Amino acid sequence: MMNFTILLQAVSTHQGPMGIGMGYWLVMGGTMLLSFLISSTLKRRFHEYSQIPLRVTGAEVAEMMLRSHGIRDVRVIQVNGHLTDHYDPIQKTINLSESVYHMNTVAAAAVAAHECGHAVQHQQAYAWLGLRSRMVPIVNLASQLMNLVMFLGFIGMFALGNGMLIWVIVGCLAVTTAFSLVTLPVEFDASNRALAWLETSGLANSMEHGRAKNALFWAAMTYVAAAIGSAAMLLYYLMQALGRRD
Repeated sequence: MMNFTILLQAVSTHQGPMGIGMGYWLVMGGTMLLSFLISSTLKRRFHEYSQIPLRVTGAEVAEMMLRSHGIRDVRVIQVNGHLTDHYDPIQKTINLSESVYHMNTVAAAAVAAHECGHAVQHQQAYAWLGLRSRMVPIVNLASQLMNLVMFLGFIGMFALGNGMLIWVIVGCLAVTTAFSLVTLPVEFDASNRALAWLETSGLANSMEHGRAKNALFWAAMTYVAAAIGSAAMLLYYLMQALGRRD
């Protein structure tokens, strides 16, 4: 939803006032490495499973899963980009990238079913999805505050006082970390719903259960990496803020 890396790197150039040193780069390096490893594995699995044919396309899988759950008011549409697939609860659309929408592969079926899992969550008023949706305005506010911090960081960080500025960062990171953590059960539940439907529909047999489960698992793990990175950055800045009280 937002990218704090550029901001925090900009702020970190003020070594003295903010007291950011080796610890910052260890946190950044560790989380970036974890994110890279998970992302690389996901892309490798997606490429591998994109070579395994299936009798239906990703768009057809999505239509089948929606119909089987009695969902008639959600459209399946194509969007630009690679791995840009998502469910839009406001427009009520399953947005599938071109590589998923048109392709009849195991990877396309797994991704399409996962996004439909979110539509099923919406239909059944899944509590974690509702909580995540309610948090969006707060996360947007945190984003705006972080933009202000970026501005202050560039023009001179003494505008709010060093200690106060760090606590603003901590507060905003706390919001985004909470959002990342709430996202985890939403994503894993969507994958579980997708796998369960693929099994009952019979598609999992032709996909091979293990491959379907593996594809869904690594898709969800990208959110784990994001949550870990956000939590690590929050912990680092919290320690910075508390250290200034000594």
